[in-house]
Amino acid sequence: LYYILLYFGYKNAKGLEVLALQYSWPIFIVLLSTILLKERLTRKKMLSIMLGFLGVILILTKGNLTQIHLDNIKVDTLVIFGAFAFALFSVLSKKITIDAYTLNTIYFLTATISSFISMIIFSSFKIPDIHSLPPIIINGLLVNGISYLFWIKALKYAPASFTAPFIFLTPVISSLYLIFFFSETFLNIYLIGMILVILSGVVGTA
Repeated sequence: LYYILLYFGYKNAKGLEVLALQYSWPIFIVLLSTILLKERLTRKKMLSIMLGFLGVILILTKGNLTQIHLDNIKVDTLVIFGAFAFALFSVLSKKITIDAYTLNTIYFLTATISSFISMIIFSSFKIPDIHSLPPIIINGLLVNGISYLFWIKALKYAPASFTAPFIFLTPVISSLYLIFFFSETFLNIYLIGMILVILSGVVGTA
């Protein structure tokens, strides 16, 4: 459900807008963990999440917050609901005692079936062209494969509200990739965003 709504958002709204809303799911994790897992909602956790979210927004917008226009309320609401769904998935995963490898297999088998049903109802099957195939395979192996194993294992070892702020490192690392591998210009606002994200982790683990 998370990915279907996310890709729907990218198709029907501005990418930057969807990215910003997408990173609301660590906030939902902290809130849901207090309700479902009875974890304490402390000021440090809330400050950590707010610092991380602000750092991400600064990096994504390159400091120009006016770039984010939440004009498409219907699509934006669906993206936020998708983020909530992923947060709920993460929190509920802590209640399951099955090992991460078996659990990951069950998750994606279930996702394959539900995605296939939604494709039959709302779309049709298309074979990817030769240029689209490599990114799809890499995405499946890394983004929707190995990374999930690490995420499930991290959730097993630490409180959900503790792991949530570390998600904000994703756009920081992505920016570094762009700078080092694609000669993206390093902006001072990146440094400010990175400092906020690092502070988010420090506050969250203190």
